[in-house]
Amino acid sequence: MHDEFSCPMNRHRPPAEILPTDQAAGIPAAQRELDRLAPSTRPAGSPRGYQSWRSLLFLHWPVPCDQLRPLVPEELSLDLHQDTAYLGIVLFGMQDVRHRSWPRFLSFNFLEANVRTYVHYRGNPGIYFHSLDANSRLAVWGARTAWSLPYHHSRMEMESGNGETVFKIRRSSSAAFHRTRYRVGPVLPPSEPGSLEHFLLERYWLFVRHRGRLCKAQVHHRPYPTREAHLLEFEDQLRASAGLHELHGAPPLVHFSEGVDTEVFGLQPA
Repeated sequence: MHDEFSCPMNRHRPPAEILPTDQAAGIPAAQRELDRLAPSTRPAGSPRGYQSWRSLLFLHWPVPCDQLRPLVPEELSLDLHQDTAYLGIVLFGMQDVRHRSWPRFLSFNFLEANVRTYVHYRGNPGIYFHSLDANSRLAVWGARTAWSLPYHHSRMEMESGNGETVFKIRRSSSAAFHRTRYRVGPVLPPSEPGSLEHFLLERYWLFVRHRGRLCKAQVHHRPYPTREAHLLEFEDQLRASAGLHELHGAPPLVHFSEGVDTEVFGLQPA
């Protein structure tokens, strides 16, 4: 018996014959326990660019698989924690964003929000973005052009005072908006592999359809230092704009991180 959020099977998985297999047992890699530590290893070579992510608020909901499945490319399998799929909204500030060839004084800063879910491709776990918002037209143009990521330009504000932070979004191309007011709580211990927190937060690969084919890219950073966070107000239309019209209410899972410095590696065919 499965509840409304559990997923008894992951449909639209690539045919087993093209998946890596366990030679001893003949089990497709996507059906075995995924390696959730290898993606955190820094790849060889030089990154494409650098970014510092600051004041990240992670909001998460369990979601019935039949709501998410039509919104994800068929090559990707939904990644589940204890048979449950999740949707996330992440609100944060981007600082010192620059290509590896740029001097630091040419880097730029902006606010960002993304709506994402968790997937795997041939056993490699990662993120699929339903939408991203930024208040930099240059960032929106660059990410759409070079990576085909579904960015939108929005008017955005993040204001802090009296121990509270307010994050506001108003999308330029539509009436979609978001408003969250929250307070940060005590420091949390590092998330342990196998825990729900590690499943939701420690993601280092992204998948995107680019120029007609599935591609991937890796981001490297230290594990997130996290704190508790408590919502004081919450309004959101980003989920509905991404196609999740039946997902209502405030998130049951909320985490905060002061931030990490990242190396962003180039897009490549999956």
